[in-house]
Amino acid sequence: MRTKMCVLGAIAALTLVACGDADDTTEPETDPAADTAANGENGEEAPESDELTEIMMGVLPIGPSAALQLGVDEGIFEEHGFDVTLESGQGGAALLPAVVSGQMEFAISNPLSIMLARGEGLDVRMVTGYSHALPDGVDINSIMAMSDSGISGPADLEGKTVAVNTLRTMGEVSINETLAQAGGDPSTIQYVEMGFPDMPAALESGNIDVAWVPEPFQTILQGAGAEIIAHTYQDTMPGVATMSVITSGELMDSDPELVERFVAAVDEVTEFSQNNPDRVRETMVTFLEMDEELAQVVLLEGFGAEMDRDAMQALADLSLEYGVLSAPVDMDSFMP
Repeated sequence: MRTKMCVLGAIAALTLVACGDADDTTEPETDPAADTAANGENGEEAPESDELTEIMMGVLPIGPSAALQLGVDEGIFEEHGFDVTLESGQGGAALLPAVVSGQMEFAISNPLSIMLARGEGLDVRMVTGYSHALPDGVDINSIMAMSDSGISGPADLEGKTVAVNTLRTMGEVSINETLAQAGGDPSTIQYVEMGFPDMPAALESGNIDVAWVPEPFQTILQGAGAEIIAHTYQDTMPGVATMSVITSGELMDSDPELVERFVAAVDEVTEFSQNNPDRVRETMVTFLEMDEELAQVVLLEGFGAEMDRDAMQALADLSLEYGVLSAPVDMDSFMP
């Protein structure tokens, strides 16, 4: 398993360390006898069934991605015949072109980015669910402001600078609706695009007024004196899918059997992760280089293949209302 993943700093310092390339570039020594055994006496390739299919999968440098690494560590992907490499991107929208172009076979992406891509004519398919927000209680993401900012509720968002990881996506739509429900004018918000790892420092320095963050950054910011203003998903689309698994239409049409096998592998991974949260937390420590104390206290998203259709419909309708989507989404063809 080869990974490239952003690094999270220690909770005591509340700092973030830059990404590093963890690829192992050492070339293994060749063994003629081993080559003969693998390829046959005449150098022919071994039967395909004896080999693992190499898969490049796009992920985000956030807590839920650790479940995929856990699936690798547990040998779940290998049991299904896959050797998976994870590649990190800032947002689901950034990973979509790589999937469509064939640079990656699969990725996880937020549903709105998938809706936008399909609306722009990109043949990308959502093949199964991955993670979802929590419908009640304390949710896995929120809008946050420093305790001395004077921002205490959604109505205070008017005229403020709000950081989201990518523009025109689920964060922006849910924040707009949260403010509208509080009687405010969403058009007054100034959105800025910023990577999640950069938001804590920007918020503390006053370069932004509000940050829309998932875990573990929600917990990190609480430790730095920030307060949760609202759980925007619970206010607008409770339990919505936060990440889904995508592939290209070309791969889906050319090799449906491979896609089906990979979906089965991911579904087993998410089921295992949902049933073993302590193992997910352990994997965060190694995979994200997260402080162990932080890993024990961050909230975990729900994992699983099932997606709440009503929440997805609310997402599509609000995205159309706020001009992010230009046409309604046909849920019958959109959902797996």
